[in-house]
Amino acid sequence: MTTPSHALSAPPQAALAERYAQIRRASLALAAPLSAEDCQVQSMPDASPTKWHLAHVTWFFETFLLERFEPRFVPFDPAYRVLFNSYYQGIGAQHPRAERGLVTRPDLATVKRYREQVDERMHAVLAARGEDAGIAALVELGLHHEQQHQELLLTDIKHALSRNPLAPAYARRWPMAQVQPQALRWFAHDGGLVELGHDADLDGTFSFDNETPRHRAFTAPFELASRPATFGDYLAFIDDDGYRRPELWLSMGWDWLQAGARSAPLYWRRDGARWRIYTLQGEVDIDPHTPVCHLSYFEADAFARWSGARLPSELEWELAARALQAPLTGNFANRGAFHPLPQKHPAGTAPVQMFGDVWEWTRSAYLPYPGYRPAPGAVGEYNGKFMCGQMVLRGGSCATPHGHVRASYRNFFPPDAQWQFSGVRLARDAA
Repeated sequence: MTTPSHALSAPPQAALAERYAQIRRASLALAAPLSAEDCQVQSMPDASPTKWHLAHVTWFFETFLLERFEPRFVPFDPAYRVLFNSYYQGIGAQHPRAERGLVTRPDLATVKRYREQVDERMHAVLAARGEDAGIAALVELGLHHEQQHQELLLTDIKHALSRNPLAPAYARRWPMAQVQPQALRWFAHDGGLVELGHDADLDGTFSFDNETPRHRAFTAPFELASRPATFGDYLAFIDDDGYRRPELWLSMGWDWLQAGARSAPLYWRRDGARWRIYTLQGEVDIDPHTPVCHLSYFEADAFARWSGARLPSELEWELAARALQAPLTGNFANRGAFHPLPQKHPAGTAPVQMFGDVWEWTRSAYLPYPGYRPAPGAVGEYNGKFMCGQMVLRGGSCATPHGHVRASYRNFFPPDAQWQFSGVRLARDAA
């Protein structure tokens, strides 16, 4: 396997080991509020059990690092090579994704022992060879991979707990402060020929390969909304028969709507005259000033059309995000709310809540940038093989680890996906 080209030179040896330990601890901390039974359940084929997430990210380090760099490597359990392989065909067979919840053994305690042993062995490798740029590059990739699974752990367990009629809470109830509603404003951008993609000077040294190469692209003048659409905005769409008007929907979206008999986003429940929503803090009344979440691309697109606007392209989104001042701030997973929060202050001279709270759908299909080449070997299967039938989202969410995203970060999901914290920010052509 060749070292991936998207991770650059090694950080100091001690700093890398500490970063490894910190991110690995964070995964266990996210699983700590859950019982062994919670960690076993798989509520739909697109989601995975918490136990599987904890094992899979460990499998990544065992397979891509220990197997290659540890003297006299012996696997923790040879069966794990298949059991916890997600989609790496170059590694070998995988257990069927839809049946991960049926894997009751190894149990959670054994998975935790697996993590402990791999961590001990990884620290030995880092102590001996942590200054090796090739090893450091793979470790950094593995850590960002684990952070992606930390977000998936939260979104997947939310879906699982939502299927429980008791509507149990994952976390302690957060104080939802009352705020004044923020009027939607529009910010104009001149467009033109601009640079798009990862820039180490602006985004930090690490990127996934799908953020590269940096290239020039053209966009016409456009306007971008000052904030994400809120639950109140979306309620107006519902009240105006938005789910019963085929002219607002893409053909595939209308078919999806009818097939599921949908009349509201995922996790919404009408309780008499009011709407309630299931959150990781339990079921709560909808706050009309909070960014709306759990929209599919189809719902986001229909709402934008109803609004007399459209979804931004990922080029437009990145161009606007680059105008914000670093460091990036927002409502990320470290905040502990695990739900979008209302914007407290009016937008000044730039859009607000571009990072955190909700992933923002774009109208851009997930495709390679000009000149893109996946990394050789099995690790090259990380992103490029999914560049078909998916749409790009930007910005991160309330379940994204702090420090994980950047302006060039490209998330992607199929257009019917709802279980992620996905929302919408409107755009429109310049007048």
